[in-house]
Amino acid sequence: MTDAAALPGQPRGGVLSGPATARAVNVLAPNASAMTLDGTNTWILSEPDSARAVVIDPGPLDEGHLRNVVDTAERAGRRVALILLTHGHPDHSEGAARFAELTGTDTKVRALDPELRLGDEGLAGGDVVTVDGLELRVVPAPGHTADSLAFHLPADGAVLTGDTVLGRGTTVVAHPDGRLGDYLDTLRRLRSLTVDDGVHTILPGHGPVLEDAQGAVEYYLAHRAHRLAQVETAVENGHHSPSDVVAHVYADVDRSLWPAAELSVRAQLEYLREHGLI
Repeated sequence: MTDAAALPGQPRGGVLSGPATARAVNVLAPNASAMTLDGTNTWILSEPDSARAVVIDPGPLDEGHLRNVVDTAERAGRRVALILLTHGHPDHSEGAARFAELTGTDTKVRALDPELRLGDEGLAGGDVVTVDGLELRVVPAPGHTADSLAFHLPADGAVLTGDTVLGRGTTVVAHPDGRLGDYLDTLRRLRSLTVDDGVHTILPGHGPVLEDAQGAVEYYLAHRAHRLAQVETAVENGHHSPSDVVAHVYADVDRSLWPAAELSVRAQLEYLREHGLI
């Protein structure tokens, strides 16, 4: 979901489909919508000249898209050896089982949520995944959903953020599964990667690549603080129901997105109550 009109100065990006870094290629799923922006970004990751690749977020159950991802990897001389999921929303994960069938019976699907896995191995924050020299560090990223993960690609100074940070606009904290306190902690964790670990590029789950990773994360933190202050003020002014708060605070957002905005408002109200602010 995007509600970026609330604050100016969001970092701009580029590269919607095709090579994004030395090790990352994007194949854009044909599921564009108000909620998915240009579509879901499926990422193919591999070391230069390696024989095997990792795919992050195969995307929706769209046969044409899934075969396009396989074909893109094969044209580059890669066999998909592993599938990783940033989270379980269907626009990222629904096609995973079918994609594993297309790539080979030994292809595993790894995720934080056990119900999404194919194979015995799960994923957890702090894990390091390696395939033919490619190294991915698993970063816990709850907030958008409880099962959200990010993947740090240190060789390219990049982080794959799923829906935690988008290439355009901002994202929904999907209450009740998503929690604002967790989300703010995740954003601070990502900021540490940009400050301390050389991350300069964000490869998002939707929208263009962001080349100013720190600027993007700082924007998200400022945006959340801004929205939270707006919600607190709305409650103080007598807007107590989530729908009333949405109408007051998200008046600058297309009404088709108000149901999604209400999820974030519910998460914001819960956060404010937990901290004794309303």
